[in-house]
Amino acid sequence: METAWLEVFRAIARTGSFTAAAKDLGYTQSAISRHVAALESEMDAVLFHRLARGVRLTEPGRFLLGHAEAVLARLNEAKKDIGDVRRLAAGRVRVGSFATVGVTLVPQAIARFTAAHPDVTVTHLDDLTRQLAPRVARDELDVAVLNGYPPQIAALPPLSLRKLCDEPMSVALPAGHRLADRRRVRLTELADENWIAGNPTPEDTLISAALRQGFAPRIAYVAREWTAKQGFVAAGLGVTLIPALAAASIRPDIALVPVDSATTPVRGIYAATAPEIEPAPAVRAFVDVLCAQAERLVKELNIQIPGNRN
Repeated sequence: METAWLEVFRAIARTGSFTAAAKDLGYTQSAISRHVAALESEMDAVLFHRLARGVRLTEPGRFLLGHAEAVLARLNEAKKDIGDVRRLAAGRVRVGSFATVGVTLVPQAIARFTAAHPDVTVTHLDDLTRQLAPRVARDELDVAVLNGYPPQIAALPPLSLRKLCDEPMSVALPAGHRLADRRRVRLTELADENWIAGNPTPEDTLISAALRQGFAPRIAYVAREWTAKQGFVAAGLGVTLIPALAAASIRPDIALVPVDSATTPVRGIYAATAPEIEPAPAVRAFVDVLCAQAERLVKELNIQIPGNRN
């Protein structure tokens, strides 16, 4: 059934005339008659009494009018809702991100986005990259902020990736550490240190970069929470890597020294959306805000990557 049939039917019922309905809708009289004939055939009922002057609803027509009004009202609501989604006056963005971008990048991006589009609902999930990527692929998240060295990114499920920034690392050292006053250190200079990591397996942590430098870091303590890692470092129990975007959250009683990125892989930060699917308007707008906010932070934090032009 075509909605135009219902629109014509309603217009005739309201005006009591095929001619008046044709004028209101901008149709020809013959087009009005064809629509009514098609609708009566579909309903298998005569819907109008044809009178000398105008028309009047039959009993079946009277029952149909209420349904037609309801259907057309719901269609109008649907058109409005879809228009609101296009205008970012409605919609949702389900965001996922890993822990350290929760220090600055993601909350700042959400704040900017919700200020500009207060009628769009934004939710957030904190998890590891390897857990977030499949959630995007399964349509459980609209966008996820992921991280990884190039081999780790290549191993993720197929996703549509947009580069946000490259993120060099610094090492967090106890305040009195022998390297605490250095301007920069090579990762290999830390080969004999005790390490604080979020997982007992180096491959699943930031310090997987050490494996590419030819040494297996000795993980002395596992601390999954970001603040706990800093506590272990401050107590002199070991060292840990700190991403540049999380550097603003470092407690004052530990030393932060940049790791020489010329000889160490640089971690990439990406916004991931589902592959082969056009993101919803709100999702596209949120990714744009993420990119802009990442660019601001790179400038504000003076993040520089020697030898890297990206």
